[in-house]
Amino acid sequence: MTDGQLILIIDDEPQIRRLLLLTLEGSGLKVTQASTGEEGTIRVRTDNPDLVILDLGLPDMDGIEVLKEIRRTSRLPVIILSVRSSESDIITALDLGADDYLTKPFRTGELLARVRACLRKQQAVEDQEPVSFGTLTIDLAARTVEKKGVPVKLTAIEYSLLALFVRNAGRVLTHKFILEAVWGMAYNEETQYTRVHVGHLRKKIEDDPANPTLIQTESGIGYRFTKL
Repeated sequence: MTDGQLILIIDDEPQIRRLLLLTLEGSGLKVTQASTGEEGTIRVRTDNPDLVILDLGLPDMDGIEVLKEIRRTSRLPVIILSVRSSESDIITALDLGADDYLTKPFRTGELLARVRACLRKQQAVEDQEPVSFGTLTIDLAARTVEKKGVPVKLTAIEYSLLALFVRNAGRVLTHKFILEAVWGMAYNEETQYTRVHVGHLRKKIEDDPANPTLIQTESGIGYRFTKL
C-alpha cells in the first residue's frame, strides 16, 4: 500500500466516516468523503480516488445504484461496507462489480487488510507481463501456463477460467459472474459448470487439489483466486 493513495468514503453516518477517516489516515492514506449517493458519484469523477468504500443505505439513493454508476465508466476498486448481511445482498453487490463486501459492525484491522488487498491488485503487473502465484506462472499475452517450469496443458474453458481468476486475483467472483464471463448470459444459472471445470483446473494447477490454496471456495457464493 502506497502512502498518499486516496480513499473515497461514501456513507451517511458521521461517526462511521470519522472512524474510517482516523483508521485510513493513520495508515498513511488520504481520505475524501461524501454523505449521499449523488455527492459520491460526483466525487468519483472529480477527486479521482484510488478506492471507494461504499455504504448501501444512503439517504438519497441505494448504494447499489451508486455502484452501477461507478461501473459504467470505471474499474475503480469498490468495497461495500453495509449493515446488510444477507447472502442475496452480498451476491447482488459482487455480481454488479464490487471487489469486496464487509458488514457493519466491522473490525478496523480487517477493513485495512481488505483495502490493502484491493490496492495491491490495482497496482499489479499488466496482462502482457507474466505473473506468478507460488510455483505457477501465467503469461496471459502468450496464453501459456507453467507449474514449476513445466508447461501445463489446459482446455479452452480451463484457460478462460484461469485468466478470469488471475485478472481478478483477490476478489470474490460469484457463480453467476463466472458463468456469464466464460460461458455467456444464457448459462448464468448453470452452477454445475463452474464446479466441474474448477475441479478439473484445480487438479492441474494446485499442489493438493483436495486442499486448494489458489482457488478458494466462498461457500454459497463462488470462488476467490488467492495469491500465495
